[in-house]
Amino acid sequence: MSNRSSAGPTDVRAHNRDAWNREVERGNEWTLPVGREAIAAARQGEWEIYLTETKPVPRDWFPELEGIDVLCLASGGGQQGPILAAAGARVTVFDNSPRQLAQDRFVADRDGLTIATVEGDMADLSAFADGSFSLIVHPVSNVFVPEVRPVWAEAYRVLRHGGALLAGFVNPTDYVFDPELAEKGVLRVKYALPYSDVSSMSAEERVRRFGQDAALEFSHTLEEQIGGQLDAGFTLTGFYEDYRRDDPIAQYMPSYIATRAVKV
Repeated sequence: MSNRSSAGPTDVRAHNRDAWNREVERGNEWTLPVGREAIAAARQGEWEIYLTETKPVPRDWFPELEGIDVLCLASGGGQQGPILAAAGARVTVFDNSPRQLAQDRFVADRDGLTIATVEGDMADLSAFADGSFSLIVHPVSNVFVPEVRPVWAEAYRVLRHGGALLAGFVNPTDYVFDPELAEKGVLRVKYALPYSDVSSMSAEERVRRFGQDAALEFSHTLEEQIGGQLDAGFTLTGFYEDYRRDDPIAQYMPSYIATRAVKV
């Protein structure tokens, strides 16, 4: 197993921005905007959003949304942000992909919503002042950055005291298995953790397995994901797990974790 740090692009953010722009063109399910019916229902108080793949976020994880400032962090695609805006929140969607942000603007224009969109790196929220938001919604996405602790630190900084961070992330154990064998239902350990598309395999293997243009992924340890939130100053108040659809790993364990953390 290669451990060469030169195996992938040096500018991960630029590579992944381009990769997710292409995912919009391909119609990846996480780039498809919600429909008019979902927006109409949210305006009547009937709504749900997802941090992970199949399980909606518990409604008691949310404050009263009317008039509060919400940051949808690395959450473009026209899904979470428009629903929360229709439910009454003042929403800012922050994402690395211009095409993903365009999906949010599409829904806003179509359905008469007010949504601010900002392009940037989830680990650098310098576009926002301290204490700008009362709620941060951060669905599974920090798998696309090599370091997660700066994400938690910045989220803590821009959140108001008493505000909550709702985050979804990948169970790091998902990355220990040989992905080609897993597709055949065989779970065989191949990679050490933490895993990195850049350093855990050669460039040749990565391109053969995922293609030249695929987004780069990085597992993060639970110490970085959960301990990192605690170290940033958060208090953990909620936790659940979720499973991938149509995945052999789902027969044995969950692939996703979601947390609710409060800035006290």
